[in-house]
Amino acid sequence: MSKVLPEAPPGLCFHCLQPLPDEGGYQVVIADQQRPVCCYGCQAVAETIAQQNLLHFYQYRDTSNPLAIPLVPEELQQLSAYDDEQLQQQFTRTHDDQSRSMTLSVEGMTCSACAWLIEQHLARIAGVVQAQVNATTERVHITWVPAQVKLSTLLQAIAQLGYRALPFQSATQEQDFKRKRRYFINRLGVAGLATMQVMMIAVALYFGVLSEFDENLKQFMWWISLLFATPVLLYSAQPFYLSALRSIQAQRPNMDVPVSIALLGAYGASAYATITHQGEVYFESVAMFTFFLLVGRYLELLAKQKALSAAANLIKLLPAVADREGADGEIETVPVSQLHPGDVIRVLSGHTLPADGTLLDGTALVNESVLTGESRPVQKHRGETMLAGSINQQQTARLQVTAIQQDTVLASIIALQDLALSRKPKLAQVAERLANQFVVQVLIMAALTFLIWTWIDPAEAFWVTLAVLVATCPCALALAAPTAVTGAIHKLNKSGVLLRNADVLQVLQQVKTVFVDKTGTLTSGEFKLQQSYVAPCSPYASDQLHAITQALEHYSEHPLAQPLRQLTTTKCQVSQVETITGAGLQGIWQNQSVRLGSLAFIQQWHPEYQPHLPQAQVFLASVAGVWAEYQVGDQLRSDAQIGVARLQQAGFKVVMLTGDRLELAQPIAQQLGITEVQANCLPADKLAYVSEAQQQHPVMMIGDGINDGPVLAQADISVTFGHAADLARTAADVVLMRNQFSAVLSFVDIAAKSRTILRQNIIWALVYNVGILPVAMFGLVTPYIAAIGMSVSSLIVLLNSLRLYR
Repeated sequence: MSKVLPEAPPGLCFHCLQPLPDEGGYQVVIADQQRPVCCYGCQAVAETIAQQNLLHFYQYRDTSNPLAIPLVPEELQQLSAYDDEQLQQQFTRTHDDQSRSMTLSVEGMTCSACAWLIEQHLARIAGVVQAQVNATTERVHITWVPAQVKLSTLLQAIAQLGYRALPFQSATQEQDFKRKRRYFINRLGVAGLATMQVMMIAVALYFGVLSEFDENLKQFMWWISLLFATPVLLYSAQPFYLSALRSIQAQRPNMDVPVSIALLGAYGASAYATITHQGEVYFESVAMFTFFLLVGRYLELLAKQKALSAAANLIKLLPAVADREGADGEIETVPVSQLHPGDVIRVLSGHTLPADGTLLDGTALVNESVLTGESRPVQKHRGETMLAGSINQQQTARLQVTAIQQDTVLASIIALQDLALSRKPKLAQVAERLANQFVVQVLIMAALTFLIWTWIDPAEAFWVTLAVLVATCPCALALAAPTAVTGAIHKLNKSGVLLRNADVLQVLQQVKTVFVDKTGTLTSGEFKLQQSYVAPCSPYASDQLHAITQALEHYSEHPLAQPLRQLTTTKCQVSQVETITGAGLQGIWQNQSVRLGSLAFIQQWHPEYQPHLPQAQVFLASVAGVWAEYQVGDQLRSDAQIGVARLQQAGFKVVMLTGDRLELAQPIAQQLGITEVQANCLPADKLAYVSEAQQQHPVMMIGDGINDGPVLAQADISVTFGHAADLARTAADVVLMRNQFSAVLSFVDIAAKSRTILRQNIIWALVYNVGILPVAMFGLVTPYIAAIGMSVSSLIVLLNSLRLYR
């Protein structure tokens, strides 16, 4: 008994659900019935499935979505290859919670409705932590748990929606853009040539050039126009139909819905008039409308490419091979993908570092402009970190690899940019919602226009309705936000400012107070031991106490710890070391508890203790008494005073939040012109101050230490530096790669400019669409004039956004 298999929708291939060729295609016998297939490939695969008794493939598949991209067994096998661990290391990042993240490049995504559909579909899959889709860059940033769901499953899920997704590779981005440019140029060429021919005929007809000739010649000209307009409708306008279908599938109609209706309606009515010899034809409107729309899409593509190519070129700068030292000291040249943390590599003078690493010998002079935007070379000393993408400018450098490929700082910069592009500011979300709502309203107004004009003048009803659909297409409104945000992120990246959350571009205008940490933020963070004090009553020699301090500080990432790790050559062992965030360290030495940290931390054991060094910041003590004090010096950043002054001039109230004592913080605050100082702050205290200020208005926090992590996460806008602790970088919305306080000013200035351009774009788009609607409804605009007006409004938005690239 043969199995009952669901039939494919009429006119579609039984196997791949794609349209059958005009001649009907081929036949294959499945379950004792002949089924139509589109090509030899589908025929062969279908026969194989039947021969292997795998008919459940057809029995349980979903035939309701003919837009889905078919996956034949060969393609399924290719997707399964992405589950290989070694392959995934080249394009995924592994997080502490064992989840992984990566960026996918998606083919076929055309608008925000596509992005919404993919995002919602992925979010429902068990094991997916987060999925953020950006229609502007056509990428998906996804985080998932490999133990719960395979990567190939996610790729197949996207394919089921009608899109093809593969791991994003920066090296192939240029090829992708060339392919997309060719895609638009081919369609533009057809539309442009047809428009010129059809317009010549239309002008002759409109201005009476052919009035002296008989009616047969006029009909002949209409047929010629039909001949030229047909490839425009069927080939050049194809991207608009696909986009409209997908938006309807997502139940979020986009601007291509009225565009498609207008094109098909104008062509259909004109073709009917040509065949029946009644009415008027508007083939020139079909060709011109398509041509202008394609010009707008093509310019939008170029704008995207300009914004994204700068970051993509960073990865291309990395060498493909590296010189690795073997166990016997011999040098071997290996692919960068074969490097592992702990390997020792050599980088010749003038060459680019292929991986992040620690300098093993002497000093090195490197150019980090590709990462920070700062062109001046930076001096590196033994033990300091050197980053992939930097250029070694002196003698050969020996490095111990700490991170390769997707784990490098350079790769994280690209990831941060993708993350920022996928997070739309609230104003951009509002514009997107307005555009989607406007589409529905345009369709309603077009229907009303048709009904009213049917009563006023039935002969003009269709063409007035067509003009309404064309003129009010919200293309400019849909472009207003993505182009401005993309331009702002591009401009910030060139200035060495990385944005993790694009929403801060809009929030910044509401910020009134800027909280600033002192150590490592207003100061350089390059500490040196200036003075030490050993209590006379201490039962141990100073060298022994310095050894205890040194041993404890090796467990700390605080900037003050660096100069206290090299106090003596004497070694000692401490155990059970515990980090008390915002206070210090506690451990066991020779069976007794010892503490190293701030005065307040020590005073928990010795409440009455007062320091002998007035400006000491670090204290060593046991339960029995305080043993030593250390005064570590730090200098103000050279640009801190100008930066604080500029922030105050811009209307921000600057408040210093520091864990240091007031007598240490006050002189620096006075030097910088900061009138409000909150000293002796634990992380909880900083959090309380910021939370209290947030009751009045949004606030910005600038900090770089581990103890700043919670308050950075709390603030409406959080800013840190590229050298900051991992916790601070994870919590921050903005990362200043230049390691200069003045980079905050670049962020403020560019954010203000992008916000202005974004607002201008939205206002212009709304004014145009609202203003043109009554004009079109009164029948004062012809379809081809409406096409020109709609296209010009979109071009104005694009050109205004391009000002951010200058």
